[in-house]
This record gives sequence, C-alpha cells and structure tokens, in this order.
Amino acid sequence: METNYFIVSLVLLPLLTFIISVFIAEKQEFAIANISYYGVLFHLLTVTFFIGFWLYRGAPYINVKEITIYDSPDYTFLIDFCFDHITAFYLWIGSFISLLIVRYCSYYLHMEGGYKRFFNTVLFFFTAYNATILAGNFETLFIGWEMLGISSFLLISFYRERYLPVRNALKVFSIYRIGDVGILLAAWASHHLWHENITFFKLNNYHLVHEHLLAHSGIGVFISVALLVAAAAKSAQFPFSSWLPRAMEGPTPSSAIFYGSLSVHLGVYLMLRMEHFWEHQPLVRLLIGTTGLVTAVVGYFVARVQSNIKTQIAYASITQIGLMFIELALGWNTLVLIHFAGNAFLRTYQLLVSPSMVSYLIRDQFYHYVPHRFRFYKGISHKLQNTLYLLSLKEWNLDKLINNLLFKPIRKLGHQLDFLTPGNVLLYVVPSYLLALLFLWQREWIPDLLRPSVPALVAFVGLVMVFKAFSERKYPRLAWGLVVLNHFWTALAVSFNEAFDIMHTAFYLSGVVVSGLIGLVCLQILKRQEPDYFDLEEYYGHVYEYKTLGFVFFLATLGMMGFPITLTFIGEDLLLSHVHEDQYFLAFFIALGFVVDCVALLRLYARLFMGIHAKRYHATPLRSA
Repeated sequence: METNYFIVSLVLLPLLTFIISVFIAEKQEFAIANISYYGVLFHLLTVTFFIGFWLYRGAPYINVKEITIYDSPDYTFLIDFCFDHITAFYLWIGSFISLLIVRYCSYYLHMEGGYKRFFNTVLFFFTAYNATILAGNFETLFIGWEMLGISSFLLISFYRERYLPVRNALKVFSIYRIGDVGILLAAWASHHLWHENITFFKLNNYHLVHEHLLAHSGIGVFISVALLVAAAAKSAQFPFSSWLPRAMEGPTPSSAIFYGSLSVHLGVYLMLRMEHFWEHQPLVRLLIGTTGLVTAVVGYFVARVQSNIKTQIAYASITQIGLMFIELALGWNTLVLIHFAGNAFLRTYQLLVSPSMVSYLIRDQFYHYVPHRFRFYKGISHKLQNTLYLLSLKEWNLDKLINNLLFKPIRKLGHQLDFLTPGNVLLYVVPSYLLALLFLWQREWIPDLLRPSVPALVAFVGLVMVFKAFSERKYPRLAWGLVVLNHFWTALAVSFNEAFDIMHTAFYLSGVVVSGLIGLVCLQILKRQEPDYFDLEEYYGHVYEYKTLGFVFFLATLGMMGFPITLTFIGEDLLLSHVHEDQYFLAFFIALGFVVDCVALLRLYARLFMGIHAKRYHATPLRSA
C-alpha cells in the first residue's frame, strides 16, 4: 500500500508545485524560481528514494488502480498507474534534467517578460511528462499526451508578440494531433480486442497477449501500426521530421527540455511500453526498423548542411532517435534505454551552451576566416553529392510533403463549403440535423441496405463541418459554431448504433454546450469591443488589451477540445467505446474530427489573441521575427 502512495505522489508533487506557482505574483521572480527549483528537487529525491526501495524489494512490476472516474455496466473510465524498469529510467532522467533546466532558467530568463508564464508552462509540462510515463492504461496515457501537446504549443509560442513562434506553434501542434489519431484508434481497437479497459500490466502477460493475437492478427497489426504513427509523430520520425526545427522558436531552455531531451523521446517510450504487443509481429518490426532507418539517413544529411545551430542539433537528435527505432525493431531494449539517456543529456548540454558557442564561432570567424576555394566537378559522384546537398538544404521537402498530403486537402475541402455563411448554416445545416434526428427516432424509415452505413455518413457530415471551421478566414463565430456542430453530429452518428445509452450522449454534450456557450460569449464581447480587428485573416494580438477575456476564451477552447479531465474528454472515450469493431470508417471519421477540431480551435485562439498586435501604439516586431 505504501508503494501506491509513493507512485501517486510522483504525479501529485509536480502538479502541486504548478498550482502553487500559479498563485505567486508575476513580479516575484525569486519566489517563482525557488518554488519551481525546490519542487522539482524534492521530486528528484522522492524518485531516487523510491527507485532504491523498489530495487531492494526485487524490482517488481507495480500496478496502481487509483481512481474510477466513470463507471457503467459496459464501460469504465479509470486512472491507472504502473511502475517498472522503463518507468524508473524515464522518471529519474526526466526529473534530473528538469531540475537542471529550472535552475538554468532562473538566471537565463531574469527580467524577461513572461517569466512567471514560462515557469508555469514548464511545471505544467513536467506534470504531463510524469503522468505519461506513469500511465498504466490508454486513458491515463492520453491524459498526459494531451497535456504535453498543450504545453508544447504554449512553450513554442512563448514570444507571442512575434509572428513565427505563433505560426510554428500551430504547425507543431497540428503534427502532434496527427499522432493523437493513432492513440485514439489504438484505444478504440483495444477495447474491442480485450472487451475491457485493458491495463499495461495485463499486456505484460505474454501468454494472454499471444493467445489474443493469434485469434485476431488483423486487429493486432492495426493497433500496432496506429501506435507507430503516434510514436513517429511524437518523436519527429519520417515523414514527420520537419516539425522539430520549427519547435525551436521558443526560449533555449524550453527547446532543451522539450525537444532535445524529454518530450521528443516519448515516441520511443510508447513503443517500449507496448513492446509485448508488437514484438511477435514481423511486419510491425519491419515498419519500425524502416521508419528509423529512413529517418536516420535523412536526418544525417540535413544536419550536415544546416547553418542554424538549433536546427542542426534538432536533426542530429532526430537521427539518433531513428537509430533507437532500429534498436527497438531488433529487440535491443536495454541499449535503447542507454541510448536515450546519452542522447537526452548530450542534446540538453548542446542546446544550453548553443548561445555561447554561436558567440565564440562568430568571433573565431571574424579573426580566422579563410574563403573556401570553389572547384567545379562534372563526375557522377559529385552530381549525386550536389543533389543530396540541395535536397538536404530543403530538408527533403518534408514540410511541403506533409502540407500537400494532409493540410492542403483539408483546406481545399473546407473552401468548397465557403457558401456556408452564418445564415446558410441556419438554413441548411440545422434543418439537416433535425431531419437526421427524426430518422434516429424512426429508424424503420431507413432502408435495410443503407442502415449499416448511416453512422459513418452522419460522422462524415460532422467531419466536413470541422474542415470548414479549419479553413474559415472571415467569421470567427462561424468557425466556433461549426466545431460545436461537429460534436453534435458525432454524438448523433454513434447514437445510430444499437444498444447505445442516451445518457452517455448527454454526458458528452454537457461539456460541449457549457464550453461552447462561454466561447460564444467571449467572441461576442470581443466583436463588440474590436469590430475592425475581428476576422481570421491576420494575427491580432488582442491578449495584450484583453488578458482576462483571452484567458477565459482559452479555457473554453480547452473545454471544447476535450482537455483532460473535462466531461468532453471522458465523453469522447465513451463515444468511441460504442463504435463497433467492424466500423473502421466511423472510428476514423470520429477520431479525425476530434483531432482537426482541436487544431481549428487553437488556430482561432491564436489568430485573435496572439501574434503581432494590430494597433500601431504597441511594439511591433518584424514579421520575420
């Protein structure tokens, strides 16, 4: 029992430190730094003591079923924690590096605007990291995973008065959300494979897992590939590698802790945690190894030609993580953990000293610069070398590839619905929803041939609504309303499935309605106060004059996104649990809708409240800054 208290405290300690830091006045830098430092130090000491105690007891696998959030006859949402050698390794390294970063930041960011905001965000990230590492089931893992995504957005956009940090924060968050599709689909499929809220403790049972996979090899491959997509997106593996250099727009310490050492290695952690699930699937092993190999090759060449030191370190880190994926595929798990520790400490050191190194190199170049003698070669080998050089300079066009394959089609489809003005939504979409409700109550009116495809069709209509919200440029309230409509269409789609509890729909939509109304009120107030700066064409930076309004709207945005642990978050998992195991299209449409609406909502918040302020009497950085 005492071990349970220790494990739970490893999440509660950083959470308590974060809460205390929120209530400290912004001008009290000394108090903020000390609370953060001693909070993380106490966490490190607790982790170290517990690991020693755990090793003394023989290093058993510990599972803690802590809190049941929601319970019904066919579904249980519970918070579950686990502790094993992977957890111990990641926890200690994460706590030690966080302590170094917090200490470094207390001096590095002295007198910087947003000092308190930075420490609040770092402590929030530290809480999310511990929740992710200690997670004992998919639901708890996704709580930490979502918190990491939000903290990532806030850290990259720390310099929110500039254009590029905000833009790149949205881009990185969008890639993160692609990985969330994999987590959601894996959680949905696992519910049907095990017919319960499976814990990672049970997945360590080789005979149980092997027996299930023999009977359901197809769904086993599906879950493994979904997890690989999530891991590749989180760890910037091919083809998602281009987001990591863009994430370096934040302060150097946040780049070190987030994208150099800890968060970027969570894809490796995910594959290690689920190793017993995919280790006997040769196809999945091949995919993992191939992903790592391609990433290592591409990252090596790109890192060699970079003129920006942060970008060079980012691609060097990507290359090493690619090698870790190869080691995972080969089953060298102990080497993966050692490799993770070495890469995390090295990248932290490199990023923290990078400002000094740039200064030294500039000085050295000034006094000892020797022009390179240009020679022209015509051989095949040199043509290949030049081709690789140009490709690497363009980062193998990975950014363009992701944009053309994922985001451009969404925007294009959304622009096809530009006729959906606020008036036309009331004229066409709302009556269509009422008609679909009528068919739900009178299901016998639906032909038997069409009945199986109705849920997927209704979910697709909701997905189209959120595509339009993603591409909307003119009406902020329309974009917000379309996201609300997507949630209603999604709930309706699942309601067409048999044996669905209507109370689950009410539970889910209650969170949507409350957050949606708060958001609409905030938008109405902003529209009344700033009628000339109220569209989605530019970044207007209204947070400088409307801090409280911006904060309330941000909370409403989190509620609409299903941020843990809101009613919407639990409701999303509830809805997915009622999607049948053969309804792949329905599950995909719902998961994709949940992901894209988060991107659309944060884009709406960023364009209205972040970026360069539209009014001339505020300081205005260059657009390239």
